[in-house]
Amino acid sequence: MGAEPLSNHTTIHDQQHSRPLVLGLQPFALVDHVARVDWSLLDQIPGERGGSIPVGIEELDFILKEVKSHVLSSPDDGSSPVKTMAGGSVANTIRGLSSGFGISSGIIGACGDDEQCKLFVDNMKSNGVDLSRLRKKKGHTAQCVCLVDALGNRTMRPCLSNAVKVQAEELTNEDFKCSKWLVMRYAILNLEVIKAAILLAKQEGLLVSLDLASFEMVRNFKQPLLELIESGNIDLCFANEDEAMELLRGEENADPVAAVEFLAEYCKWAVVTLGANGCIAKQGKEIVRVPAIGEAKAVDATGAGDLFASGFLYGVIKGFSLEDCCKVGACSGGAVIRSLGGEVTLDNWQWIFKQMQLKDLLLPDTSK
Repeated sequence: MGAEPLSNHTTIHDQQHSRPLVLGLQPFALVDHVARVDWSLLDQIPGERGGSIPVGIEELDFILKEVKSHVLSSPDDGSSPVKTMAGGSVANTIRGLSSGFGISSGIIGACGDDEQCKLFVDNMKSNGVDLSRLRKKKGHTAQCVCLVDALGNRTMRPCLSNAVKVQAEELTNEDFKCSKWLVMRYAILNLEVIKAAILLAKQEGLLVSLDLASFEMVRNFKQPLLELIESGNIDLCFANEDEAMELLRGEENADPVAAVEFLAEYCKWAVVTLGANGCIAKQGKEIVRVPAIGEAKAVDATGAGDLFASGFLYGVIKGFSLEDCCKVGACSGGAVIRSLGGEVTLDNWQWIFKQMQLKDLLLPDTSK
C-alpha cells in the first residue's frame, strides 16, 4: 500500500508549523458521524452504552441507516441533529490546542484516497493543524458513529476494518525532531505503532501524554496498558472515572483517588476526570480536586475528555500550577459538551475565554 505525505496540504499559516510544539499520534485519520438518538436504537446495537467498541463496515452501515429513524430533535436552534466532522480523540485534542489555545500542533497518521480523507484534511487544516506528517494511502479512511442520548451521554462505534493507518516502521526520528509533546490514545490495534512512537519521541526528548481510551479497552487489554504505564515513558496520563475503576478492578481500593495515586507512581502528571464532579490530579506529592465548570446541561459528552486534555496541556506548556491546569481543562471540557460533536464552536471558545478571565487564568495568544 503506497504512501505519500500530504505535501499539498502543508501550507498552514507559516513555516513554524513544520516543527509543531505538540504532535498527536492518531494512526487512523477518522471521520465522526455524530447524531442525537433515542434509547431504542442503543438497545439494537451490540456492546454496552457509553463505551467504544469497534464494528465492521456492515454494522456501521446498519447503524447509519437506522439513525435516520431514531434521530432526536436538536436543542440548538437551527443546527442539524446529525453532524459529520473530522474526529478521533487525539484529533479533537490537537485541534483544540491549535485553534483555540494557540499552541502549534500537528498530527501523525494516515488517511485514504476518498471523500472522508478530504473532509478530515480540510477540517484540520482550517483549524491550523500541521498535516505534513499525515500520510495519504490508497484505501478507505476510518469512520466512527457517535450516538448521543437525550441526557448527552455518548456511545461510540468506530469502524477501522479495511481503513488505512500509519505503520510502526513508517515512523522516523525526523517526525518528532524539535517538538516537545507527543499526545496518544491507548488502543490495542495500535500497540506496535504506539510503542515505536514512544521510542522515537523519547530519543528526541519529547514528553508523552496517554489517554486510556475507554473502559472496554482497559478491561479487555489491561496487561499491555500496565506495561506501557509502568515503563516510566508516560509523563502525563488521563483517565475518566470508568477507566480508572477498570484499571484497579480487583484491588481493595478501586476509586478515583486510588487510581490517581497509582498512575502518579509512574507518571509526572496523573489526572482522573469525574464528569459533573470535576477532576482529581496529582503531580509529585501535590494532589488537587477541581470542580466542573459550567451549569449547562450536556448536549453531547463527545470530546469532553479530549478537550479537557487540550486545556490541561495548554496549562502545562505555559507553566501553570497543577490546580490551574485542571481549571483550564475544566473550562474547555465544559465548553465542548454545550453543542453536538467534539469540536468547540466559536461561541463556546468565547465562553471558555470568559471563564478563564473570571478565574484569572492567562488567556491564549491566538493572534499569530
